[in-house]
Amino acid sequence: MVLDTGSELSWLQCNTTRINRPVFDPNRSSSYTPIPCSSATCTTQTQDFSIPASCDSKNLCHAILSYADASSSEGNLAMDNFTIAGSKFPGTIFGCMDSGFSSNSDEDSKTTGLMGMNRGSLSFISQMGFKKFSYCISGSDFSGILLFGESNATWLMPLNYTPLIQISTPLPYFDRVAYTVQLEGIMVSEKLLQLPKSIFEPDHTGAGQTMVDSGTQFTFLLGPAYTALRNEFINQTSKILRVLEDPDFVFQGAFDLCFRVPLNLTDPPKLPSVSLVFRGAEITVTGERLLYRVPNEVRGNDSVQCFTFGNSDLLGIEAYVIGHHHQQNVWMEFDLEKSRIGVAQVRCDLAGQRFGVHL
Repeated sequence: MVLDTGSELSWLQCNTTRINRPVFDPNRSSSYTPIPCSSATCTTQTQDFSIPASCDSKNLCHAILSYADASSSEGNLAMDNFTIAGSKFPGTIFGCMDSGFSSNSDEDSKTTGLMGMNRGSLSFISQMGFKKFSYCISGSDFSGILLFGESNATWLMPLNYTPLIQISTPLPYFDRVAYTVQLEGIMVSEKLLQLPKSIFEPDHTGAGQTMVDSGTQFTFLLGPAYTALRNEFINQTSKILRVLEDPDFVFQGAFDLCFRVPLNLTDPPKLPSVSLVFRGAEITVTGERLLYRVPNEVRGNDSVQCFTFGNSDLLGIEAYVIGHHHQQNVWMEFDLEKSRIGVAQVRCDLAGQRFGVHL
């Protein structure tokens, strides 16, 4: 199950023709109820979907969901009873999806569904009524911890909080139900990039917001910020990394800074850290989380490893997006009552042991 703070509707795989893959079969649930397209749920509560809900041939509410990484999922809205940690939530609305597209087919084959956790009315957290949730994503794989309600995580280390930004006026490029924070600067090692504060603020159209999105793999920056970070990272690694000189190679359509790293290299080079500075908090990315080895891409005796910050402009995204790769081993607390996000650098495996979870 994918935890996605960047999307609203939770969904389960319902395509029963999937061989050796986990699916939800609605025919085996006596409480499963499909939602007609004439219902208020379909006509009004789906207004924040990127693609409006529609009617299928059976007059059921049909949804096509698209995501920042170009993946998508398609199916019908339905209601059923959910049980979380012994608590029952009857009449929970979710998507029963029978088709989709993923840019990462290996991970898609393992996915049973998605838990939509943004601030929209149909998100899992909104329907459950919890005012706070926390998670920690493991640094070794995609596993992690998810807590609903009070985590009492002060034993980890003090959390630094950054306020959530809200704009009540509807703007064409501003996602009103996203977790938006104020990015104020970017540092490479201890060097603060010389960028005007204005480039980190949404403009009159809403373009330029900074979203915390656990459903997106990597982090995306708008053009001017990305270019400044790219140039400084190349400058600080010029003696230890060899840039891949191939203008035709752009990983996933947005990552145009890649390096040739010898396959027989035993000790990884010591890389400069990259810090995302928010109002009141920061997230620092170090070591292996700065480079991603591209599967099945080899040049001579070198692997191809790409910088894990991408250019939003190349994907046509009018926003900064903080993906889950850069949230690994960071305790993330979403406090909806006080409208803030708390962060602390931790080892998620050790944090999990304190809660009796072994990652």
